[in-house]
Amino acid sequence: MSTKSASELSWWQRVVQSDLFFLFRSDKVAMAASAVLLVMVVAAFAAPYIAPQNPYDLATLDIMDSELPPSWDEDMGDERFLLGTDDQGRDVWSTILYGSRVSLLIGFCAVMLQAFIGIAVGLTAGYFGGRIDNLLMRAADIQLSFSTLMVAIIISAIVQATLGSELYSQYAIVMLVLIIGIAEWPQYARTVRASVLAEKKKEYVDAARVMGFKSFRIMFRHILPNTMTPILVISTVQIANAIMSEAALSFLGLGMPVTEPSLGSLISIGFNYIFSGSWWISAFPGIVLVVLVLVINLLGDWLRDAFNPKLYKGL
Repeated sequence: MSTKSASELSWWQRVVQSDLFFLFRSDKVAMAASAVLLVMVVAAFAAPYIAPQNPYDLATLDIMDSELPPSWDEDMGDERFLLGTDDQGRDVWSTILYGSRVSLLIGFCAVMLQAFIGIAVGLTAGYFGGRIDNLLMRAADIQLSFSTLMVAIIISAIVQATLGSELYSQYAIVMLVLIIGIAEWPQYARTVRASVLAEKKKEYVDAARVMGFKSFRIMFRHILPNTMTPILVISTVQIANAIMSEAALSFLGLGMPVTEPSLGSLISIGFNYIFSGSWWISAFPGIVLVVLVLVINLLGDWLRDAFNPKLYKGL
């Protein structure tokens, strides 16, 4: 029986038979990291259905249940609260599920904003060059001279002072997406610019110019698809960085309010009680944050290696 041609295969068959999927199956660390990340993402976004308590519903909270240890504690543990409760009587397991959803949402949306700004700036700077390139890249260099967290803290403090703490809390997720997105776009801009400088000298770009295509079409329809490999690699790293930035801002009181828990705000809440013996309030969210960032970084490392032809040229 003759084998099917590539055009006759379904998209899933093409994925399974691709070299990238073969490399993925050959890397046990990448497979394990993907499985853990998938479980965490599904659990986070299914929080309303699997969490035993809604931490946003004040009617379900009882202050008498505050600071209860995990359920396996023989003296004070309560079987209703697997990982114990926080200072407001909220189930820590439920707050972790809801907090993970907030952290992932901010991380993914912030990276999308970073990519949008950085790709536009990098394409423009690399394609047109000259004064435009110098102006845009000097702006990126100035921002990179400061730490990302410092830029985020400054922007967050200015926004809070301008809008007020109450209004900021109402739109905290949107504000954090904007703050983290604006703080980290230079990473994309420099990466895309380097790729564009190499791509614009190739023959297909000259052919597009000869055919009379406008610069905008050449940049986004022809050059951009050929720069997607480094963009995909850097995106995985930036998602982890965005989640860490959100956690740091929330820990410092410049991120999510305590009434809307994220992993960072949960760690911040528990830090105030850790020396009084209530270690579980910050310990469990901290472990989840470390695991989440770790598996994303492991996938990023695998993607970087998988797209490097020098490492797999013998396959």
